Formats: sequence, structure tokens, C-alpha cells
Amino acid sequence: MNITSQIKQPIQVEMELFEKKFYESMTSKVALLNRITYYIVNRKGKQMRPMFVFLTAKMLCDGKVNERTYRGASVIELIHTATLVHDDVVDDSNRRRGFFSINALWKNKIAVLVGDYLLSKGLLLSIDNGDFDLLKIISVAVREMSEGELLQIEKARRLDIVEDIYYEIIRKKTATLIASCCALGAKSVIDDEMQVENMRKFGELIGMAFQIKDDLFDYTEDAIGKPTGIDIKEQKMTLPLIYVLNHCTPKEKSWLINSIKNHNKDKKRIKEVIAFVKNNNGLQYAEQKMREFQQEALQLLQIYPESEYKAALILMVNYVIERKI
Repeated sequence: MNITSQIKQPIQVEMELFEKKFYESMTSKVALLNRITYYIVNRKGKQMRPMFVFLTAKMLCDGKVNERTYRGASVIELIHTATLVHDDVVDDSNRRRGFFSINALWKNKIAVLVGDYLLSKGLLLSIDNGDFDLLKIISVAVREMSEGELLQIEKARRLDIVEDIYYEIIRKKTATLIASCCALGAKSVIDDEMQVENMRKFGELIGMAFQIKDDLFDYTEDAIGKPTGIDIKEQKMTLPLIYVLNHCTPKEKSWLINSIKNHNKDKKRIKEVIAFVKNNNGLQYAEQKMREFQQEALQLLQIYPESEYKAALILMVNYVIERKI
């Protein structure tokens, strides 16, 4: 049994019912929208986010979930899907999860509108059911994700990111949605703010480790569905690169910045940059930071009694940093 199936095992029934509910939450009277949402649903990813929602809820509530939990998971997945559709437009990307992206098949205008539609469906699902406490968690995540993306764009122009700014970007851009999953899962079944905050922090730490792992993929030769060096080509600042930029000589720093700014289409130069980052401990440093976030997240789970849901969450934490894709 592969690791994703192991993680899903204690929430198998909930995940199957969730898929039905999720598809229903997307339906529209517009035929074109239904065609596109059908395409999206059938090319689903690993569904890590709903898994976090259900595992958190079941761990905190003796294995029980309720309708609010299902709605919370659907809202998260709707918002996540909306951001992916919009991301592909922003990045001018033609592929998503190994298939054509929405903008590649239906062009940018329709892709932007579909993203907006999914976002509004997510928010309305909470409002129509009076889940205002859950809606607040989600709305904060949407705001932070937008701020994170814009902060990244602003900083990438000048290539002047220090480590603290990088952490702020990834906390907002990536970690905030995983934090929301765990907070939503908790809030859907209990009303204890300290527990909700503990699980939110747990999700945030996992999200940080998840993004650093993604950064590391940029420097590997493995076939992981995205080409090596793509972040460098797009002038995105990753942790290995930031570390090396802040720990090399002024001459090396200006060569690196010049390579990223003016030679990012040159394959040979990109390979040289990757080799330089590897040879100057950029990967070791990022790996060490990723493991620190992982350990901090695991610490937060120690207060909960042993259960199959807690075990699955621990497995999930380890999967995030051991995954090959």
C-alpha cells in the first residue's frame, strides 16, 4: 500500500463522500462551466488539503465528523482549485498535474472567470449554511495568499530577499492554506480556541516545510513533473539560493544576480548557478530548515492521545518532506 493510501485509510469513507459533495458544490446552470468543472474534478491532485481537514477533526473529536467538516473541506478545495487556475494564468503555464491547464484549453479570460466562480462558490457555501466562523478562517487565508504572491513579485524584481522576507512570503503564499485546513477541521467539531490555534500553527509549520521541499525540487535531476531550474528561470527566490547569496563573496553575488536577471534563459548558465548553489551548502541549509519546521510541527501533536488519526497526521508530516513529487 502506498503512503497516500495509508494516510487516507482512517478517513476513507469521509473522502469518498467528500468527493461527491465537492462535485455537487461546483455545479452551475451554465453548460460551459459544468464542462470545465467536470474536467477539473476528473484530474484531481493528491487531495492533501481535505485530508488535513478530516484527520484533524477526527483526531480532536474521537473519530467523529459532521456536515460542517464536509463543508469546510469543500470550501478549502474550491478555494485551492481557484488559486491553481489563477496561478496558471499568472505563470502562463500550459500544464497542471500532467494535463493541460484550464487556460491552455479555454484561454485566459475563461480561466480567470472560472477561478472567480470557484472562489465565490466556496464563500457562498459557508454563508448559505451560516458557517461564519469557518468563513473567517478561509477569508484570512485568501487575503494572505494574495499578499504573499504580490510580495514575491515585488521582491523578485530587485532580488533582494533576506531569509525573514522569504519566510513571510511562503507563510502567506503556501502555509496559510494548509494552516486553514487544520484550523477548519478543528473548528468544525470543537469550540476550544486554544486547540484551534494549536492546529492552525501545526498546519502552518507543515506548509513551510512543504514549500521548502518544493524549492529543493528545483535543484534535483529527478523527473518530478516540473523541469529543473524553472524557479531560477522565473527569477523566483528559493531558500537554497537566498542562503548562498547571503554567504558568498560580493563578486560571486554579482555573478549570481547577473545570471538570474540577464541569463535566465541560458541553459548552460542555469546549470552553473545550480552547481554553485549545491557546492556552497545551499541545499543542506534548506534541508536542515525544512526538518526544523517538521520537528516543530510534530511537537505540537504530542499533547493529543494516540489514535489512528494522529498516526496518519504524523505520516502526512513525514510524507511532506520525503515525497519525490
